[in-house]
Amino acid sequence: MPATHEILNQSAPLEDYNLLRTNAALVDALRFNLPRERLAAARERLDALGAVLGASSTLSLADAANRNPPELKTHDRQGRRRDEVEFHPAWHELLALALNHGLHSGPWAAPGRGAHVERAAAYLLYSEVENGTQCPVTMTYGSVPALKANPGLAAQWLPRIYSREKDAALVGMGMTEKQGGSDVRANTTRAAPLGGGAYAITGHKWFFSAPMCDAFLVLAQAPGGLTCFFMPRLHPDGTRNAIRIQRLKDKLGNRSNASSEVEFEDARATLLGEEGRGVPMILEMGVYTRLDCAIGTAGLMRQALSQALWNAAQRKVFGRLLKDQPLMKNVLADLALEAEAAAALVLRLARAYDAQGDPREQLLRRVLTPAAKFWVCKRGAHFAQEAMEAIGGNGYVEESALARIYREMPLNSIWEGAGNVMCLDVLRALRKAPDVIEAVCAELDAAAGKHRAYDAFCAALKDRLQDASEHESSARRLTQDLALALQASLLARHSPAPVFESFVAARLGADWTGAFGTLAPNLPFDALIERAMPVER
Repeated sequence: MPATHEILNQSAPLEDYNLLRTNAALVDALRFNLPRERLAAARERLDALGAVLGASSTLSLADAANRNPPELKTHDRQGRRRDEVEFHPAWHELLALALNHGLHSGPWAAPGRGAHVERAAAYLLYSEVENGTQCPVTMTYGSVPALKANPGLAAQWLPRIYSREKDAALVGMGMTEKQGGSDVRANTTRAAPLGGGAYAITGHKWFFSAPMCDAFLVLAQAPGGLTCFFMPRLHPDGTRNAIRIQRLKDKLGNRSNASSEVEFEDARATLLGEEGRGVPMILEMGVYTRLDCAIGTAGLMRQALSQALWNAAQRKVFGRLLKDQPLMKNVLADLALEAEAAAALVLRLARAYDAQGDPREQLLRRVLTPAAKFWVCKRGAHFAQEAMEAIGGNGYVEESALARIYREMPLNSIWEGAGNVMCLDVLRALRKAPDVIEAVCAELDAAAGKHRAYDAFCAALKDRLQDASEHESSARRLTQDLALALQASLLARHSPAPVFESFVAARLGADWTGAFGTLAPNLPFDALIERAMPVER
């Protein structure tokens, strides 16, 4: 009897591989950004994480966590309020993996030169696999500087946050209200002082992230103005605080994570900082969560690229492998350039967070955080769509990682401030601190003389940076060009020359449209593809 279902010309699944060892771009960025004395030990730790993340068992957990989204249990069978969210066991296993590797607090618990860079690399690797569990991890990471504003709370909570065990304390966030969105000063939630730094909070939050965290940073209107508060989920005696979960958001992506809508009914909270200083206080958290948005997108890009390359190296069309088809080569090489440039930018940005005592690095952090978040995240959705298209129908089905990646990409652009907010923040940084421009120019000058087109692009950009009156309507173009120039500078310093030269030719010319697969035919497609291929070297 003839075979009717012989499986031919299908690529094997990409699994049981080491995510670090197969990512040459990330390895080079680590070598450039980590202090020499930390590099070997960090590589060993990241290598171990890369092996676990690439295991088929871990990839199966990610699939299960997203196919079985969390469920809200508002009441028990006797009608008492529960206000609890139940997660699939796969969620708990993945979260425990992230905590075990210190993604939620490592640089705070064990500070040192390169701590934030190493953590950024680990976060990027984890981003390739599962993103819903990253929400509480990211917010906890960002909460630590804000918590330190209250020594009593810090003494009580930081040891629990620094733990790498399953019962480590996690911190969420509640800022957004339905009438305000990004305009948090329009918030209507009220805070009534009770004495001794305690307040009763009444109001609502339209988006309340990760409601099963142990505590939350919350904005509310106190007598002195918009203020930041620390709100535990449970009282010291174990009873529930008056945080009423109304519903879970039915989101496009990020399905393994619970995002909720809540009401506060005289919920107890503690003052963080001073009354009326809520926005600066919450931004102490926001700068780190914005950093993670950019890192997370870079990780998603890498996984989307790996899937597209893996398929193209095995699947034949018209008698040739996809990776040998000239037009597909152009697309894959262009995606490889984008992913490498994204990784280069976010690792360099993480280095600015390590250099707390360096004024120039702090200035760079101020402008690069919104610039990187805008540009890397803005490219993410387009990148995922192109990688999915490179795979074809097999990338469009739910069994493919590309479907989840595609739905995930827009979130990092929206969360913690959408594109316009980021670009206006870039303008604000340039206008308020002239030294920021000097710090940016020094970073660009580090690659001066490497390429004539790069030098010309940077010269024109510097003139625009000096014009603090540049109109807001041009802020996206300015932020884009700033990010591109910085990416080129970094590739010049730690990537192979063909990568830098191809990036300059592809991105810094006046005719670039932003579409993938439009590289000049004389660029080294094969070299770019082989460098990015997810195989160990």
